[in-house]
Amino acid sequence: MNDPVLLTGAGGRVGGAILDGLRERYDWTLLFHSQPAEEPDTEYLVGDVTDPELMAEACAGVDAVVHLAGDPRRDAPWESVLDNNIHGTKVLYDAAVDAGVDRLVYASSNHAVGHFETDRSPELYRVDDAFRLDGTERPRPGNFYGVSKVAGETLGRYYHDEHGVSVCNVRIGNLTEGHPPVDYERGQAMWLSHRDCAHLHERALEASYEYEVVYGISDNDRKYYSLERAKEALGYEPRDNSAEWDGTERIEGADR
Repeated sequence: MNDPVLLTGAGGRVGGAILDGLRERYDWTLLFHSQPAEEPDTEYLVGDVTDPELMAEACAGVDAVVHLAGDPRRDAPWESVLDNNIHGTKVLYDAAVDAGVDRLVYASSNHAVGHFETDRSPELYRVDDAFRLDGTERPRPGNFYGVSKVAGETLGRYYHDEHGVSVCNVRIGNLTEGHPPVDYERGQAMWLSHRDCAHLHERALEASYEYEVVYGISDNDRKYYSLERAKEALGYEPRDNSAEWDGTERIEGADR
């Protein structure tokens, strides 16, 4: 019998990539913000992560949670990220602890360290040497969405220390379906393929760890972020690389 896992935000891009790769691997309970267009072939719920009763129902009987739900807009207003992203994450953690869930994989974001477009933050992105952000740096959010992701990581630190929940915060890069972004250098450096996204979350559900912050990108030649912690702590073995693509076509012989 497969391990039971709750996936919040199942209707989003990251949720779709995870389900595409791992649908048969786990016994999923899916949480959607609104009724999905097609009836899922697994147990599902519809509603908000801010609803304590719904979260208690969603967490009942699961071993782990992959938490993706929230307002994903980079320009989301404070009131929305405060309620949906910060308070909603706290409500979910409370329900998970009450239900005895011992692992939560949290969808953080590159926006937790995204304040790079000013000369006050020149150290954040250096591409002319071996420097990489590795998760030990202090957060530098560039918008309220990024602030909410930093808050979610910090909530995870508290619930790990206070309640012993194993927490993996995945700072997801630029997830696209098929090929990397075309003519967008920064997006190519932060690219995360669908199959690497699914594999990374499988490792976050399977590996042994306490509290981690890792970067979710593919093994691109050009990187702003280090993959060393994801490889060491989770056993992440990415297969894709944005440099192996010429526009929308994979270079012949480059597939790993």
